Amino acid sequence: MAARGPMSKVELRISCRKLKNRDTMSKSDPCAVLFMETGGTWVEMGRTENVQNCLDPDFAKCYTVEYMFEQVQKVKVAVYDLDNNTPQLGDDDFLGQIECSLGQIVAGRPFMKALEDKKGKPIGESKILIRSEEVKDGGEVAMCTFFARKLENKDFMGKSDPYLEILKQSSDGGWLVVHRTEVVKNNLNPRWRPFQLPLQSLCGGDKTRTVKFDVYDWDSDGSHDIIGGFTTTVQELIDAPTGKEFPCINQEKKAKKKKYENSGYVGVDSFKVQKVASFLEYIYGGMQINFTVGVDFTGSNGDPRQPQSLHYINPYQPNQYQQAIQAVGAVCQDYDTDKLFPALGFGAKLADGQVSHEFAMNFNPQNPYCAGIHGILEAYQNCIIKVQLWGPTNAAPIIYHVARFADAAQREEQAKGAHAYFVLLLLTDGVLTDFDETRKAIVYASGLPMSIIIVGVGSADFSEMNVLDGDDGILKDPTGRPIQRDIVQFVPFRDFQRVSDPVASAVELARHVLAEVPQQVTHYYKMRGLAPRPAAQQQAPPM
Repeated sequence: MAARGPMSKVELRISCRKLKNRDTMSKSDPCAVLFMETGGTWVEMGRTENVQNCLDPDFAKCYTVEYMFEQVQKVKVAVYDLDNNTPQLGDDDFLGQIECSLGQIVAGRPFMKALEDKKGKPIGESKILIRSEEVKDGGEVAMCTFFARKLENKDFMGKSDPYLEILKQSSDGGWLVVHRTEVVKNNLNPRWRPFQLPLQSLCGGDKTRTVKFDVYDWDSDGSHDIIGGFTTTVQELIDAPTGKEFPCINQEKKAKKKKYENSGYVGVDSFKVQKVASFLEYIYGGMQINFTVGVDFTGSNGDPRQPQSLHYINPYQPNQYQQAIQAVGAVCQDYDTDKLFPALGFGAKLADGQVSHEFAMNFNPQNPYCAGIHGILEAYQNCIIKVQLWGPTNAAPIIYHVARFADAAQREEQAKGAHAYFVLLLLTDGVLTDFDETRKAIVYASGLPMSIIIVGVGSADFSEMNVLDGDDGILKDPTGRPIQRDIVQFVPFRDFQRVSDPVASAVELARHVLAEVPQQVTHYYKMRGLAPRPAAQQQAPPM
């Protein structure tokens, strides 16, 4: 009898109450990490966001997991007070954990259990609550833009710092946070950045289901003040004319003051529901992922003949450049039929005495392609002994190199549809010298079918590089032109490094940096209005 696939998928949402406070000057900053047992080993499935200064968090980020009725699927949720941005949990304060089965969570409606220490003993009154909901097919996404007007001022020395929180009602009557906007500082008439939410997350796919909007005044100590809120339905938001406003009601004030009307208004700038194709639908439609590697050959890497060099070729253990190429390339190569990948270098003095920031590692500018990931690694090792490490660290030329091909693919989209997407893996040992030009190149590339993964190699201070990653704000070029979509993921390799297991380090690195690529792919094609090509259009290989 053939093995049956998952019975369905369920969405898990987590709340905690009465967490232990591990910070001396403020409250804990909790994050919940989900593990599932696979082959006798706990495998991390995902993490919630980090909620600042809060002992009773309702995490907005959820997990979607496969549910199989006939199996005991062991689940562990561990809660940590995160004090840094590294992926390792060993240097963060442990707040408690639970172990149970997915069946228990599904049957709990909701499931509640006391948090325990690693020996299985309860930790004070700390509890965890997990709600589950079946994920139904649909693929619809709500594209949202909201603003507010005349909000009540909650700050004595300035104006309120408002953010918007969206909640849906669960089957047990509770309210679940599904999205929080950014905070707009010192503004009583904020306009929040556009965002999108799967309709399943927003209302379980039911457009008549009540959703709740609350506006808060953000405070650095975590004691955010409620300004007010309202309830509505997704259908009402869809039908709302542009600019429709909802009175923002503070229920506590309304109960106390007879003449109270509202605490301002929240308006709908835009609310549209669209059918969004999945990443796999584009893959099934024949879209190829074209993988390119760019390697830093500047002098700051150190003499490759010396073991201290970042480019030193150790026959027993690959260096960080080799590990990153192997791990990230191993994932991307499965989506490219010809397995031919350009491998480029920058920052080296070549045999002709010229310094180049865009050269083929196989020294064939007419054909810089390498056969498979093994071919890239061979070209890299051969290149190391033939070039002189130089400088400066200019990355923009390689970004523009890949962007030229992405631009050509975009020009063919009208005839060929969604057929080609480009992923550039850029490896560098230091902060970029041409930082402004790189910002300009990234903003340009954000309108093309292209993603950029930047991995920092070595021990340099990479804090400035986080500007290129759009997670903490909107990247702009030197003229103020904003990025069209987030296409950059930056990480320092050292955050993933395990000296005892370099293979596991590289695999974890690849998992982290590639996690956003599918969403970046679908965002690009949605921006271009391109649906996947029909799967039937692709010819099956002969049997």
